[in-house]
Amino acid sequence: MFGHDNRELAAVFVGGAIGTVARAVLAVFAAPHPDQWPWGTFAVNIVGAFMLGYFTTRLLERLPISSYQRPLLGTGVCGGLTTFSTMQVETVRMLQHGAYALAAGYTVASIVAGLAAVYLATVLVRRVRVRA
Repeated sequence: MFGHDNRELAAVFVGGAIGTVARAVLAVFAAPHPDQWPWGTFAVNIVGAFMLGYFTTRLLERLPISSYQRPLLGTGVCGGLTTFSTMQVETVRMLQHGAYALAAGYTVASIVAGLAAVYLATVLVRRVRVRA
């Protein structure tokens, strides 16, 4: 690809493989019915949001910049683990089955919990003292 370091792309590939396998393993435990809360997707998205908040803050503010850590952990692992598209499909299925309150609650809870997870991770990273 033009303008990209092949090692950086390899880091995204490896991280994406790790995150995707983790999500696939978790998906085995949760195949939701449209009338039930999709805990598997909800959990991976909130955990992924926390991890991305942690990695982004830690790498940008606390550690020397590495050209491979951010794409490996952020774009790769967190991008492979989380699944916004599955959340959308699950929400549409809820709506199609008449579970309007569940769909609205799931959407709002996903956004609010995701933002809270990123905020919490950022606060936790910033509380850690940096060694001189």
